[in-house]
Amino acid sequence: MQKTMHKKLVLASGNAGKAAEFRAILAPLGFEIVLQKDLGVIAPEETGKSFVENALLKARAASEQTGLPALADDSGLCVDALGGQPGIYSARFAGEHGHDGENNSKLLELLSPYQKVSERTAAFWCALCLMHGPEDPVPLIAQASWQGSIAFAPRGQNGFGYDPIFEVTGRHLTAAQLPAEVKNLISHRGRASAMLYALLQTELAGS
Repeated sequence: MQKTMHKKLVLASGNAGKAAEFRAILAPLGFEIVLQKDLGVIAPEETGKSFVENALLKARAASEQTGLPALADDSGLCVDALGGQPGIYSARFAGEHGHDGENNSKLLELLSPYQKVSERTAAFWCALCLMHGPEDPVPLIAQASWQGSIAFAPRGQNGFGYDPIFEVTGRHLTAAQLPAEVKNLISHRGRASAMLYALLQTELAGS
């Protein structure tokens, strides 16, 4: 189905860190990213049972309220020893949505019995959804993961969320110790964004 893409996208998030990452990734295609809070969008309740479901909910709500295409991501950290927790509840793991310090502290406490790196394996997951409009029957969807383990203490000043305690496989650095340009290439969000970029390139070439 051929679609005409408006070059202004609403990012269905209030997270300035995510906005900066998406602006850097999508700038070559000429997209302008606007945070939904700057347009007065009321975020929906995240009632989905998967990252994809929640991304769809958020993108649809932002598009409905603005009349613009909307980009949403739902992402989180899945820790093997905890049966995949915190998963879709990553942002509110400690109770209050988006309280990074408390989320990290709770996770480190739960993993304190696990003293081997091999017992602390984890992966970040990201699902991206781009809806051309609120009734879009075929939104663009991209998913990717980033493998690592949970460090024994926070390290690094970059990034946000669980970045200071997520040690990247093969690098001996946490996500918060990586330069932004490296993280944008290899992270779960970076990989999913590269997939979305390719989908958008194809779509724009055919429009």
